[in-house]
Amino acid sequence: MTWRALKHFFATSGAVAINWILKDGAGRVGKMLFARQGKKFDYDLKQLRISGDLLLELGAGMELATAAVPHLFLPLACVANVVKNVAAVTSTSTRTPIYKAFARGENIGDVTAKGECVGNLADLLGTGMSIMISKRNPSLVRTFALLSCGYIFSSYQEVKSVVLHTLNRARFSVAVDSFLKTGRVPSLQEGNMKESIFTFPWLKERPIVLGPRFKDAFQDAGAYLAIAPFFEQEKYIITYNPSKGKVFALLKDKAKPDDVLKAAYHAHVLLHFLHSSNKGCSSSETAQEPSSSYHTLSIANLEDRIAQSCDMVSASYGLFKSKAAEQGWVMSESLLNPGRARLC
Repeated sequence: MTWRALKHFFATSGAVAINWILKDGAGRVGKMLFARQGKKFDYDLKQLRISGDLLLELGAGMELATAAVPHLFLPLACVANVVKNVAAVTSTSTRTPIYKAFARGENIGDVTAKGECVGNLADLLGTGMSIMISKRNPSLVRTFALLSCGYIFSSYQEVKSVVLHTLNRARFSVAVDSFLKTGRVPSLQEGNMKESIFTFPWLKERPIVLGPRFKDAFQDAGAYLAIAPFFEQEKYIITYNPSKGKVFALLKDKAKPDDVLKAAYHAHVLLHFLHSSNKGCSSSETAQEPSSSYHTLSIANLEDRIAQSCDMVSASYGLFKSKAAEQGWVMSESLLNPGRARLC
């Protein structure tokens, strides 16, 4: 009986060890795979920061759920660990750029030290608060939900308070839209405040595609031949695909960084003209009918809209760049994350 007891002891211990190895191993593998998305941490900093915090709370919630379904502990714990490790990579990768945004000159070390001290102080206060709450034996689910909401709200306010000087896709859209509507480029504070934080980088539903493949941008060769003459002197081609409802900015083989920026600006100008045409439709149309008229208008008058956009870009692109520089914005084609496809 002694040996039988020892057999079950080692079998149980081995099973527990394997479960924890699988759980932790899955988290580390997920962490390494997600680290391949490193470029996104530079140009979609705020969006990834808030996404990471949402994933962290999701992972914590899944760990909490294992108590309710113990027979699913291993799969739930593995997924939760993967999610939390992805959140950890995001948090670590975006922390330094956020500190850099608050730095003045070369005092990044001072800002980092103070930021870490503030974080540790908040952790201590949170630990003390959790001890006080636990003594009252509250509902675990309601407490978790309340604290998670507080965490996400604080994270959102943290991200909104960061003022970045660079124009990624979201801030570039804000700057161009403001310039086309009012003739002025927003200040750094205004542009950052208007930036959409919940536009997650992995979503593909964006109205403008920069650097797409030819087959994605054009329905047939005739559509390309119709608009190609407008861009003979440019290193890019702008078009609208009515079947996909998107503006596409194709880059030619010898396109330079400034050509990529100009293509992105031109794409926003064309989108602006298309939206303006749509708003000119009868106000009596239903919520579904405007998109239908938008579809019809873009097919019938696409060449006219592209010709208008070319004139607008020729007259205003240089002015937009100078006004953006006056406000302190830094533009770089890499921050717009163009696709790799090029036209020969």
